[in-house]
Amino acid sequence: MTGPDRPAKVLLVDDRRDNLLALEAILQGLPVQTVGADSGEDALKRLLVDDFALILLDAQMPTMDGFETARHIKRREKTRHVPIIFLTAADRDSHLALRGYAAGAVDYLTKPFDPWVLRAKVSVFVELWTMTQQLAAQSELVRRRDAELRAVGVAVDEATALLKGALAADGELGREQVEKAMAALAKARAKI
Repeated sequence: MTGPDRPAKVLLVDDRRDNLLALEAILQGLPVQTVGADSGEDALKRLLVDDFALILLDAQMPTMDGFETARHIKRREKTRHVPIIFLTAADRDSHLALRGYAAGAVDYLTKPFDPWVLRAKVSVFVELWTMTQQLAAQSELVRRRDAELRAVGVAVDEATALLKGALAADGELGREQVEKAMAALAKARAKI
């Protein structure tokens, strides 16, 4: 489970270990936790276990390439909204970029790329993820508070009904209803 106090996780997917190490070095110092995957299959497994703010995905990998991996990611309910930035060593072939965007990428960078540009892009997506997490936490807090206020309203309505009944009753019965109403109001006050 993620939360606003936990660092954003960025999934790095590349079949070459040296590329994964280079990406980790580029992102060092950013408020992110990097998780490496050396294949599309490995990436899909990691996405079952963890939530990620962003995926940096190599387009050209053996067995399952980045495009196929992205299509699987975008088909899953849990991961379809995770942004993907494709990274590739291929020439600036617009056909490959179009395949990347068609597979669900938000961006497509060819190697060699400017590390500062990549850092800036990652920072933007991490900031968006962080704000989304904060909004979700605030929404949950408002939902809980709303439920508490509804419960207080029910308790006040119950106490009001008891007090109206006490007005109509005589003696001991009236006193008991007033005591019940006072208890219901005390219970409601404790929830505020």
